Amino acid sequence: MNEPIRLPPQPDACELCRRASPLTRHHLIPKSLHGKLYIRKRYTRQERVSATLWVCRACHNHIHATFGERELALTYNSRDALMADERIRGFVEWLAGKPPGFKPKT
Repeated sequence: MNEPIRLPPQPDACELCRRASPLTRHHLIPKSLHGKLYIRKRYTRQERVSATLWVCRACHNHIHATFGERELALTYNSRDALMADERIRGFVEWLAGKPPGFKPKT
């Protein structure tokens, strides 16, 4: 029998900018790609389902505006990988100084 997949618990703040804002779950391996053979070969079901970050809406929107789903799954599939990209790191550093209710313009 398969063990149930345990998802990381929701923290009190965004895992990128660290602001205490309402959070959304970002799937590091996009759900739309979970059935693709190249993803199924690369990641176990446990990895595909549990690889998530809790992020604020502003960070979530910026991630998806910056990268395509394939790029997220193959290259930017961890917090460290996301933060290594200057476009994400610069945005996160800028956003971190804003109040929790702040919504940047797109």
